[in-house]
Amino acid sequence: MADQEQQEHEEQSPALDSPVPGPTETGRAVSIARLLHYECGLLMQLYKEKESFLSSFSPGGGRMVSPSPVSLEEASGEQRVERLHAALRQCLGLLHCVLLKEEEEWGEQEEDYETLKKNVRVRLEHLLLCTRGLLEGPDTALEVTPDHQGTEEPDGARGVFGLKVWTYRVLLELHHWADYAAETLHIFHTERGGTADL
Repeated sequence: MADQEQQEHEEQSPALDSPVPGPTETGRAVSIARLLHYECGLLMQLYKEKESFLSSFSPGGGRMVSPSPVSLEEASGEQRVERLHAALRQCLGLLHCVLLKEEEEWGEQEEDYETLKKNVRVRLEHLLLCTRGLLEGPDTALEVTPDHQGTEEPDGARGVFGLKVWTYRVLLELHHWADYAAETLHIFHTERGGTADL
């Protein structure tokens, strides 16, 4: 059933992986961010199907990823993308922790879920490389490795239920920041002379 839904979503969204017209680097970054957002949504959906208690559960707590604050109204495009890059590194650190903790607890899981989780990791790593490429200059050297800041389980949550809730919160966080990436990079794309009607 999940295969059929995923196939229907792919048929409905063929433009997600196609290049965005305009400057190549920014257009590619926008495309990758949109595809990451889409895949994060699918991953969350698969996880909620797997863990049925989540259909009526709303996890508490604030943002798990917290890059250094920047006044977004006054920040330049480069500063917004740099903040995004820092947030994506934290997301990658959280995702690495999810991968390790789930492997320790349950081993290999359903094929669709495992495949999509790995695709999201690769896509996130690719987006980090793209954002670094957009910003790197003689005075800038950005890391693309996972930032493990804030990867501890919140509120000392323990046990299987705590791990499931924490994993869900991580997936929500990934989905949020992938959406933020698509929006931020689209604005940056237009600032760099790309077309606004993507």
